[in-house]
Amino acid sequence: MSDDTGGATSLLYGCTTFGRWLAGREERRITLLVDSALVDTDIVATVRTLVASPGRHTELVPLSGPGDVDSVLALAGRLDGSELVVGIGGGSLLDQAKLATVARDDRDVRTRLSLPQRSGLVVLPEFTGRGLPLVAVPTTVGTGTEVSGVACLAHPGGKRLVLGMSLQPEVAVLDAAATATLPGELLAEGVLEALFRVTSPYIGDHRATPTEDALVETVAERLVTLGHALAAAGAAAAPQAPVADPALRLEIAKVSGLSHNAWLHHGRDPYAVKGWLLANELSWALGVRKMTAVAALLPPLWRAISDDEGRLGSAARLERLWSRLRTAGPEPLPAEPAAGVRALIDAWGVDGRLTADAAALDAVAQRTVRAWGAGLPMLGGLTAGDVHRLLADAMQAVPAGE
Repeated sequence: MSDDTGGATSLLYGCTTFGRWLAGREERRITLLVDSALVDTDIVATVRTLVASPGRHTELVPLSGPGDVDSVLALAGRLDGSELVVGIGGGSLLDQAKLATVARDDRDVRTRLSLPQRSGLVVLPEFTGRGLPLVAVPTTVGTGTEVSGVACLAHPGGKRLVLGMSLQPEVAVLDAAATATLPGELLAEGVLEALFRVTSPYIGDHRATPTEDALVETVAERLVTLGHALAAAGAAAAPQAPVADPALRLEIAKVSGLSHNAWLHHGRDPYAVKGWLLANELSWALGVRKMTAVAALLPPLWRAISDDEGRLGSAARLERLWSRLRTAGPEPLPAEPAAGVRALIDAWGVDGRLTADAAALDAVAQRTVRAWGAGLPMLGGLTAGDVHRLLADAMQAVPAGE
């Protein structure tokens, strides 16, 4: 799901530019929130050097795991007295930083995050502000959370999406050094995630919006081109190895953030992203990475749309978009969208193999409808049976011994 704000985050390319930005700041108490697995990396060392100066007090706070309500509110309390926060890490860490910096000074936000509810969506008040500036230094690609007004928050029943303009960081620093150790498979997943994000509202809304459609088609084509370039660089053949090309990594990071731009989806149905909701619930229930769930779900989702399941999207718009994307690589992909996107996923080396029994899928379907449907507008009338069938189609038999 994309936010409808956009444009509030200032982009800085490279830590040298970030250093110049810092030189003009007056804040003296700075907190570095760092993924605990990255504390000893070059990007953290570089940022710590830039932040350090006479008269400044800097505290490094390592974080690990996904944030829940309790940990986010505890972090908000720990930020009392800080004047500037720099978050260095992937989507989970940056989401925690976004939520904690907004919640620190706003009791209403803390209440909304804590309030029991069945809906999977939490919308922050329109005029919520952030009194504590946040700089995001992403070390992964795909989520684009460094520029978005969306954050994920774990809770006992699954994962909630928190939406609000105030969540957007003031500054995002994109530096190729931040992804230097990122395995190729996670870069490939990041490209697929951004592609799924940018195409879902386009396909899910039946209405034509010529300018916005053209922007989506251009960004989506660029993502496909980058995904193929990543595969050619060996990411699919050596999924655990970092990708050596810093320019390619930086380009992927740029377009990843661009996938959140409000102009891409201005005026579209905000709930034309049903595949996102299903993939989030599936990944949570099966304990797999989100993009494993997306890779499993995307082909049957597109097949259903091609078969005129209008509640999921427009067959004509899917056909139009895919006819352009399929030729963006070295060889044309299959013309049928579901078969074509399956070939693309395989070419990029993204693993979408999932197995689950009928009872497990029924539980996921029931929870999905409770969080997003059954009177709530997000699922647009899809029933638990509809969801179960899609999830079942996404399951693949895995040969014995794997």
